[in-house]
Amino acid sequence: MSAASPAPGSYDLVVPQAILFGAGRLSELGGVAGRFGDDAWLVAGGSGLDACGGREAVEAILTRAGLAATWVGAAAGEPTVADVAAVLGRLPPRDGRRPVIIAIGGGATIDLAKAVAAMATNMEPGEDDTQQAVLDRLEGVGRGLPIRVSPLPVVAVPTTAGTGAEATRNAVVSCPRRRFKKSMRSPLMVPRAAIVDPSLTVSCPRAVTAASGIDAITQLVESFVCRFGTPVPRALVLDALPRAVAALPRVLADGGDLEARAAMSHAALMSGIALTNSGLGMAHGVAAALGIECGTPHGVACAVMLPVAVRLNRPACRDDFAALERAIDHGASSDPDAAADAFVVRIERLCDTAGTPRRLAEVGLARERVGWLAANSGGASLRGNPVEVSPDALEEVLERVF
Repeated sequence: MSAASPAPGSYDLVVPQAILFGAGRLSELGGVAGRFGDDAWLVAGGSGLDACGGREAVEAILTRAGLAATWVGAAAGEPTVADVAAVLGRLPPRDGRRPVIIAIGGGATIDLAKAVAAMATNMEPGEDDTQQAVLDRLEGVGRGLPIRVSPLPVVAVPTTAGTGAEATRNAVVSCPRRRFKKSMRSPLMVPRAAIVDPSLTVSCPRAVTAASGIDAITQLVESFVCRFGTPVPRALVLDALPRAVAALPRVLADGGDLEARAAMSHAALMSGIALTNSGLGMAHGVAAALGIECGTPHGVACAVMLPVAVRLNRPACRDDFAALERAIDHGASSDPDAAADAFVVRIERLCDTAGTPRRLAEVGLARERVGWLAANSGGASLRGNPVEVSPDALEEVLERVF
């Protein structure tokens, strides 16, 4: 059988080589990074760095392990093509040393680091325009060049609990001038190691905690029902989703609840593994376009769309939704229709508890742009949705939640 025709039921599983989970694990950063290199190039977000105790604290951890630290970039928001090019221009010469990129921050910071790591080893001779070189490796734009060479090793240290970028094979990069948000994608781009220290998320503001938490829950739900779903991610979801549904209201009520923070960090990590080995659905398919049109943060965009997506997919996902409801509530109805309906209501109430927007108008979308949003939503996420949704049908759905 050819490689292009895998046997029925076959699947791949891509995960970081090392995952260190638990409060206080940041202290092991130097030893972990030292497995992959001897020169630490750091990319950090401002609030993420603060959560780790600041530059001096991070440098001290690395110094104790014998690693030199060079700060090469910072993420001020979701990374753009220009951001990736700018960090590439600041990378120091290797001079025979083995650099390892350490990403400390939220999903945007980790995505910036992953894109830089991939570009640093894959730019070809003669590619003098760095921004164009980045464009040429994003899906659906440029020349569609693949990531052929292993990127520089990345150690990801998430300081939010949402995107699961510490375990994904892609980096989302936008271009405000050309109005797109696309992925650079390859199994080679999964970070070599993830240090998931829930104590680093304690300082996250409530709004960030809410949006990132709903993002993780969206990823768990969509990867479970995705038409490209595979067994291992589905098993991970059945473990992680009940924890997240119970923990999110707790952490929103008490940001210092470390047990609940740990449950959300676990859920985010599992959602990253699940989505990178299965896929997503309509909520994410629309969220990217909503981010371009309105500048809506990714987690907020997912929160707007998740209740819409579960209602749309309910007829096709009865048994899956019933299984999720029973995993959350062991006393749920044995009737699959009743259990599936209870799951849909549960998701809606969870979004209400989070206080995230429920209408497109609340995030600044103009009514006359609903058609544009429907036409520009799509990509791999929408293709994975259990219910096939045409642009016209999607426009009708979006009109109902304007």
